[in-house]
Amino acid sequence: MVDMLKGIAASDGVAVAKAYLLVQPDLSFSKVSVDDTDAEAKRLDDALSKSTEELQFIRDKAAQTLGEAEAQVFDAHLMVLSDPEMVGQIKQNISDNKVNAESALTEVTDMYIGMFEAMEDNAYMQERAADIRDVTKRVLAHLLQVTLPNPSMINEEVVVVAHDLTPSDTAQLDRNFVKAFVTDIGGRTSHSAIMARSLEIPAIVGTKEITDKVAANQMLAVNGITGDVILDPTEEQKAEFIAAGEAYAAQKAEWEKLKHAETVTADGKHFELAANIGTPKDLTGVNNNGAEAVGLYRTEFLYMDSPDFPTEEDQYVAYKAVLEGMDGKPVVVRTMDIGGDKELPYLTLPHEMNPFLGYRALRISLSSLGEDMFRTQLRALLRASVHGNLRIMFPMVATLGEFRSAKALYTEERQKLIDEGVAVADHIEVGIMIEIPAAAVIADKFAKEVDFFSIGTNDLIQYTMAADRMNERVSYLYQPYNPSILRLIKHVVDSAHKEGKWAGMCGEMAGDQTAVPLLMGIGLDEFSMSATSILKTRSLMKRLDTTKMQELATRALDDCDTMEEVEALVAEYLA
Repeated sequence: MVDMLKGIAASDGVAVAKAYLLVQPDLSFSKVSVDDTDAEAKRLDDALSKSTEELQFIRDKAAQTLGEAEAQVFDAHLMVLSDPEMVGQIKQNISDNKVNAESALTEVTDMYIGMFEAMEDNAYMQERAADIRDVTKRVLAHLLQVTLPNPSMINEEVVVVAHDLTPSDTAQLDRNFVKAFVTDIGGRTSHSAIMARSLEIPAIVGTKEITDKVAANQMLAVNGITGDVILDPTEEQKAEFIAAGEAYAAQKAEWEKLKHAETVTADGKHFELAANIGTPKDLTGVNNNGAEAVGLYRTEFLYMDSPDFPTEEDQYVAYKAVLEGMDGKPVVVRTMDIGGDKELPYLTLPHEMNPFLGYRALRISLSSLGEDMFRTQLRALLRASVHGNLRIMFPMVATLGEFRSAKALYTEERQKLIDEGVAVADHIEVGIMIEIPAAAVIADKFAKEVDFFSIGTNDLIQYTMAADRMNERVSYLYQPYNPSILRLIKHVVDSAHKEGKWAGMCGEMAGDQTAVPLLMGIGLDEFSMSATSILKTRSLMKRLDTTKMQELATRALDDCDTMEEVEALVAEYLA
């Protein structure tokens, strides 16, 4: 019997390929007494040798695909594998205590990890603890003869199956081989889903049980448009999915004709369609999809993809590349949004019960821990500003005091550079993300001091509804069209316009085909989304009349009580 699973359609596209399980294997073992200690030492040497060969391959591949700087993290891992003192202690443990290699390995490495982690005032040594932990897992996997998954080494067409995908996992996916991915958890606004859309990889998330149901190399048919996954599809079903993929490709070809067109509505009103990016490499997709701007450059990936704090020069080069690559079109750069689910191995943050409501983003930047890092980023941005049309945006702003403090640091660093004789653009817009309800409510106050707003609906919705967007049990509360959300958005847009400022949106709602007509009617100026949603949105906007959309928005705000009523109203207007 054919098995079908239903999940959340997170990235459009259709694929039929065998499963690649990106799940952590069981690395448990028992401590065993041994008589032949030489044989155990030999097992250890073999595991170390295989791990070295594997890491060298991964390092070389990372250098080719990600760059030499990103590949250097593996040099530290290779050094751990060849450390004569640590390897000698493991072998001594085997010999003296007559224990199996697995036990000797973990006892010695746990000692080193604990010792380095205790050095709380030394970030470098704490980073070494993370290196040892990663290397130990690899060596242990070889001793136990199990395979550690590595998405960067995929070299055949597959559908990646995982409980969840971290941003770094997703960044390693090669779209030439990874035809789709399916996960147990997540939503349309999870980082992996957002990156899947940037990579144009079909994705389904939130299936709840895909990893329990699927075996390695099992054939899967995936429809990222409908959220359907079929395990062991029949030939007829394969043909149906392939036909759906061809139909989607034909639709994309029609949208492609709008690549160089202006985003103008049926009644002649222009809206700015922008793209969200994570790295300079994403500019290919931005330009291929006809974006008129970059509405969100997520700079945290510079930090997450680096083995240590990126230098001012590293950042300057990246920002310069994006600004020049956009050839004078606006680029909104969000300062580092670290924290929550975006951790850095070289930055020790306090353990928190709820990190999404805790020490993250601008809160770190304005603290003693993060101020130097923030100043470095501001200097790099200011230096790069002469290479294009730069706009700077601060994330997770809750109070006017926070914005004023951040703006003061920006002003200080700007003046320092000018005093040093460094060229800086004459005018740089400085704005904030509106993602905390407190800021949305007093948007009229913020609008007097900021240059623009960009509404981050992914967080604004979950904070307004008090519902974790990654929690499947309360996923029904993630309601982008709820009248409460729409009213907050309208207040933000109206507040900006009253002060002669512009308001954009960089959350995934900006590319949502049900939300777009409402946002047009509310008067949103800029829509920033995954690049792959731009042409589809441009096609929709060209069919719509803003006068009718204003009427739609007014009715949704005044007459609708629930999200379902709003959805029905939009469907009525688009029919």
